[in-house]
Amino acid sequence: MNKSDTTGPSKSTENPAATPGTSLILLTGASGYIGGRLLPSLEHQGYRLRCLARHPEILKPKVGPLTEVVAGDVLDRPSLDNALRGVDVAYYMVHSMSSTGSFEERDRQGARNFSEAAKAAGVKGLIYVGGLGSDEEELSTHLRSRHEVGDILRQSGLPVCEFRASAVIGSGSASFELVRALVERLPIMLTPKWVKGKAQPIGIDDLLDYLIEALQIPLSKYRIYEVGGADQVSYADMMRAYGRQRGLKPLIIPVPVLTPWLSALWLGLITPVYARIGRSIIESIVHVTVVRDNAALTAFSVRPMGIDEAIHRALAHEETHFSETRWSDSLSSSGTQRSWGGVRFGTRIVDSRTLTVEAPPEVVFRCIERIGGANGWYACNWMWQLRGFIDQLQGGVGMGRGRPSSATLRVGDTVDSFRVEAVEPNRRLRLKSEMNLPGRAWLEFEVTEEGSSTKIRQTAIFDPVGLTGQLYWYSLYVPHEFVFNGMLRGIAQAALREMRDLAMPQIQNGQTATQHRR
Repeated sequence: MNKSDTTGPSKSTENPAATPGTSLILLTGASGYIGGRLLPSLEHQGYRLRCLARHPEILKPKVGPLTEVVAGDVLDRPSLDNALRGVDVAYYMVHSMSSTGSFEERDRQGARNFSEAAKAAGVKGLIYVGGLGSDEEELSTHLRSRHEVGDILRQSGLPVCEFRASAVIGSGSASFELVRALVERLPIMLTPKWVKGKAQPIGIDDLLDYLIEALQIPLSKYRIYEVGGADQVSYADMMRAYGRQRGLKPLIIPVPVLTPWLSALWLGLITPVYARIGRSIIESIVHVTVVRDNAALTAFSVRPMGIDEAIHRALAHEETHFSETRWSDSLSSSGTQRSWGGVRFGTRIVDSRTLTVEAPPEVVFRCIERIGGANGWYACNWMWQLRGFIDQLQGGVGMGRGRPSSATLRVGDTVDSFRVEAVEPNRRLRLKSEMNLPGRAWLEFEVTEEGSSTKIRQTAIFDPVGLTGQLYWYSLYVPHEFVFNGMLRGIAQAALREMRDLAMPQIQNGQTATQHRR
């Protein structure tokens, strides 16, 4: 949480909207971006929490043991009565921008249903995130709908704390992913005038601080608050700021004509943002979305960060999340199989392969831990040595560092050109490459017991930097097929050989015992 400074607000003597441990908070949109990040923060603060979800079975595994998940849909008015019963304050974090058809009408109906149900249930106040933009202008459909939802919530007569924000900067947010994909994939960009529109992007951490602190201020202070980061920048400035963090210098060339419709189609091809979402974002970008009313700086202790710090934190959070991620879970939940060159997760390319072997996990993992050094890489060792030689010519570490003499590995150990980043005995080994690469690379092995067999999952992860990194990865598609498939088969064969070696003394002892009986 951000700390208040000497110019921050003084503590109010009025009762806060909610108190940890006693007040019941309802969170809608917990499966969305902001709601999903807000959920663990509220749990950490000690609030009694209830989440509304259309598909509770999907959300339940992601919440803490004390958080309640109930079925409901803001478009189904009767389903809201049970969800709102006993609630003190509710977060309304629902919007339909990603759905097809008229999202404005769905947003209108959802807000009307929710505010009426909240009023009937005796809810004390509502908290909502809308969009910046002056009501005096001809706003985009998206921004106009955001403002209208806030108006509908207030028509219930309940106190509403509405935060109007510009672009949200955080790993996984639509605006951040749009900027990142453009900079990473296009060293030269022909950009329309919308990239010059002024915005005041806010870091996700700052927005979460505002949302949580809204529970701690009195209901009498609930009103519209405009919130933004420390910098007023254009989207072109955001792209340059992202480039600075990644060592990239995008060449941005403005062009006079490129309609939002064409821009959205273009973004759909280049970035992970759906075309209909991209169009809504672009239509909003052409409007100035900066803070005109600084009341939030008086009412709250949050002191927002600038664009460079927000991007730095977004990348750092992603790195933390990545270090905790099991790619097997990510691949399974996405329902995606390995495609040409690998599957994308954010900027990273993930090539994951599996093989099942008739051996226990501990035997398979012993074989995995012996990788590297004099033991080799189980397949195509000459290719590994050639790649190491090329790396040394470029001033890199090459493949000559070897590995520890111990059969087991520890975090920090070197394994030829890799360093051990994570070890879970008999379960997982992750190696990070220290070669000179146009990006960052990891190699991970997981073993999972499946009855009398073990499934080996071998995953290569590459985080390319710019177009050079993209070309590097895809140029190695054919060698990777030989190396990665051969390595996986080699580990399985080594495990089978070890099983035979373990079984041989038992067979010999059995034969000796039979001879003695004769």
